[in-house]
Amino acid sequence: MKKEYDFSEGTRGKFYKKGAHLRLPIYLSANLQHSLEKLAQKKHLQIGDMVNGLVKKEVKLLQKHF
Repeated sequence: MKKEYDFSEGTRGKFYKKGAHLRLPIYLSANLQHSLEKLAQKKHLQIGDMVNGLVKKEVKLLQKHF
């Protein structure tokens, strides 16, 4: 890294979009991903849809207990 950077030509807020939502990537272990891919394939689903469904169910369970 440089000791100093020149931002004199920079534009503040150039990429800021009000109300934009950050989508976080979620990384699964290789074994878990492989298992979920096999299950999703059996159910004719995309793995993303499968994982979203599982996470939604888990969140509902957690909300009941907390």
